[in-house]
Amino acid sequence: MFRAPALARYREEMATRLCLLTVHAHPDDEASKGPATVARYHDEGVHTVLVCCTGGEEGDILNPAMDTPEVRADLPAVRRRELDTATAVIGYDEVVMLGYRDSGMPDTPPNENPECFARAPLEEAVGRLVAVIRRVQPQVVVTYGDDQQGYPHPDHLRVHEISVAAFDAAGDPGAFPEAGPAFQPLKLYYVGWSAARILALHEKFLDLGLESPFDDAWLERATKQLRPYTTAVDISDYADVRRLALLAHATQVDPGSPFWFGLPPEVARSVHPVDEYVLARSLVGPTEPGPGPAIRSWAGDGPASDRHTPRGTTDGSGPPGTTDGANPPGITDSAASHITDGASSDGISGRAQAGAEVVEDDLFAGVRDLAAR
Repeated sequence: MFRAPALARYREEMATRLCLLTVHAHPDDEASKGPATVARYHDEGVHTVLVCCTGGEEGDILNPAMDTPEVRADLPAVRRRELDTATAVIGYDEVVMLGYRDSGMPDTPPNENPECFARAPLEEAVGRLVAVIRRVQPQVVVTYGDDQQGYPHPDHLRVHEISVAAFDAAGDPGAFPEAGPAFQPLKLYYVGWSAARILALHEKFLDLGLESPFDDAWLERATKQLRPYTTAVDISDYADVRRLALLAHATQVDPGSPFWFGLPPEVARSVHPVDEYVLARSLVGPTEPGPGPAIRSWAGDGPASDRHTPRGTTDGSGPPGTTDGANPPGITDSAASHITDGASSDGISGRAQAGAEVVEDDLFAGVRDLAAR
């Protein structure tokens, strides 16, 4: 049975502060996947938190101007300074380092290092993330999806694993009691590499009579990896954020790269001015469908740069969750159980499904409604 006092406390917390938490693998991933969305929400007064799981110690130096003995000798510290600069550009209010070492790619010495993220005990890593979630209390969590065939980096795969597990465990007072009082986020999204943006940029290069940096292999990859997405956030007013945040990662991004900067800024900012997300889980029920048809332009996860050579593949999906409307409007059974007594639930509503329509233009859709009731 739903307890009104518990719901009232939850509404009071949301009325005090909306919070968005994003989970990324390495410094620079936050600059290539959804930075404009974060900037927009920061400007709207949402508290924005980044969890960066590794220090990016294995990233190659792709900017010749930064490839010096001094930088190589101090690369972890250099990359942390770059991260600080990039997150200031984006508008993150807080950056949390989860404390693991970059795992590199499979079958490489860094991947065998017991201190790397991919080798860390899963329960330990989940516990660290649960502690962050309970402390900052985000209503919305953004992470990587379960289908990462395009770029199966071990750290990106592990980000998905711990994020999904932590989303569930954070609201269960019986899980990780040392991590603080239970708090249940309401929505979980997947962000990744946009195939639609790649194809749109390619067409714009051709329209301007410029040589496109996206060769046949890139175009084939983008075409094959189109995925449906459920949420499109308008970033028209924040289109320069990605470029400026990427430039802050001076070791990882060559400022002369046509891949990132081949189009004039005034042109690039008008190309595909949305960030795409898949709503993976929602405890606030379905939202009203948008006016457009399903748009198949999701490419799953992808690299911030071509600093590694991917090996292997991964695939996976889960059953859709359900909601029966027995609780007050906007509250699913799972949400009610978490708000009532923190019990975990196997059935979580809002699982994104193949062919789903674009139904949202706001990551906090439903959350704001709940706070207002």
